[in-house]
Amino acid sequence: MTDTHVPGQQPLHGQIAALLRGWDRRLLHAVAAREWPGAEPVLPRLSRSANHGLLWFGAAAGIAALGRGARSRRAAVRGVASLAVASAVINTVGKRSVRRARPLLDAVPVIRQLKRQPFTTSFPSGHAASAAAFATGVALESKAWGAVVAPVAASVAFSRVYTGVHYPSDVLAGAALGVGAAFAVRGAVPTRSQLPPPGTPHADAPALPGGEDLVVIVNRESGSADMAPLVREALPLAEVVECAPDELRAELEKAAGRGRALGIVGGDGTINRAAAVAAEHGVPLAVFPGGTLNHFAYDLGIESLHDTCRALAAGDAVRVDLGRFTPGPGGSAEPGHFLNTFSLGVYPDLVRIRDRWSPRIGSWPAGVLAASVVLRARQPLEAEVQGRRRPMWLLFAGNGVYKGVDPTPGHRQNLVDGLLDVRVVHGGRAPGWRLLGAALAGKLNRSPVHAAQQLRHLRIGGLAPGTLLAYDGEVADAPGELVVDKVMEALTVYRPQALL
Repeated sequence: MTDTHVPGQQPLHGQIAALLRGWDRRLLHAVAAREWPGAEPVLPRLSRSANHGLLWFGAAAGIAALGRGARSRRAAVRGVASLAVASAVINTVGKRSVRRARPLLDAVPVIRQLKRQPFTTSFPSGHAASAAAFATGVALESKAWGAVVAPVAASVAFSRVYTGVHYPSDVLAGAALGVGAAFAVRGAVPTRSQLPPPGTPHADAPALPGGEDLVVIVNRESGSADMAPLVREALPLAEVVECAPDELRAELEKAAGRGRALGIVGGDGTINRAAAVAAEHGVPLAVFPGGTLNHFAYDLGIESLHDTCRALAAGDAVRVDLGRFTPGPGGSAEPGHFLNTFSLGVYPDLVRIRDRWSPRIGSWPAGVLAASVVLRARQPLEAEVQGRRRPMWLLFAGNGVYKGVDPTPGHRQNLVDGLLDVRVVHGGRAPGWRLLGAALAGKLNRSPVHAAQQLRHLRIGGLAPGTLLAYDGEVADAPGELVVDKVMEALTVYRPQALL
């Protein structure tokens, strides 16, 4: 049976389209005729502020600056990336596919109308698409920031109908495209919650709900000192001890002796000290990330205080390797340990200069200043590596294999692989800026000055007196000879099984 067309009568699809157009106009007129208390001084300005995505770029900068930790920065980047994809689709396909005229402004009060009317076609709404894409992208990475951004995004989308520049269906279609763009970005670049947890074996650890029998050490002079009240509130049964830097080692020793688990609040350097004590005493470690970068905590899958609290309540823990550097024959120093990285060459100098300037100008500007000084003035390091003498700008050994090919790459998927990720930047006449340019361009794996290898042991000798080494952001004098290796599954760390 086939549909028949009666002369003088519209086809069915034409009738549906006419009904939708009528619904669009009626709803637009209903919005125009209704009084919206407080909306007149807000919505037109909000609509203009979203032109060219300026509102969302500002929001991304605010999220990255005000948010604590990498999750906020990732949310900001994902929001902007989703917005970019949505804008590209709208401007290259959407606007050109359906050339719909803008609504007539007869029914819209003059006070609501924009001073500069848009000249592009009406369907779909680019503002609604950008708002929905940014808000969805942010929410996929951080639900908390998504809840903050969502009302603003909804207001921007509604403002396009309120000011009469779009029909409601334009806004709905734009919002749907924006949400789709955010999910398309997630399909190409998974969120942290989609990534599999690091390859670490499960370990037995006591469940400590409320922090019972847990002693948490906080360095009161570190940037994480303001987290002490938050830890006390989240874990009312825990003992929280604040101490000065010169008291840290003693307080860690005492805490490991009287608690069933040792807690530490701080960045990678502070956590390094706690890890060595926890491994020595055989007690599990509860890590509360409170530094600038928090590499170990983030690679472990812990991004907030609440992640650690959930693991403590359930008794969820894993085993991880501990890197170690030991002085060679005749060395009097005790072995050192590292959770993340060990390095020689330009990086220890960079850390030293950065730490000198960061209290005055901030960590990131100090890092840029330190890099410019080191790359301009530093001479290559002469050392014997695996029995072969060579000049080097940088020797990097990671506790586990890192993703990427940069000299100091940023993420590990397996914390118990038993391997050192060794990267060497060979010496030469003009290393610094050429090397930095290759790294920024993503061509470092094809650079002749860079080499990478995975080893279980690394022998280093022939170091001149005064040579510095760096480990987990700390700097120390290097012995003339040393061996870098790993202690397999040396440390038990609390981590929730279900990473959110």
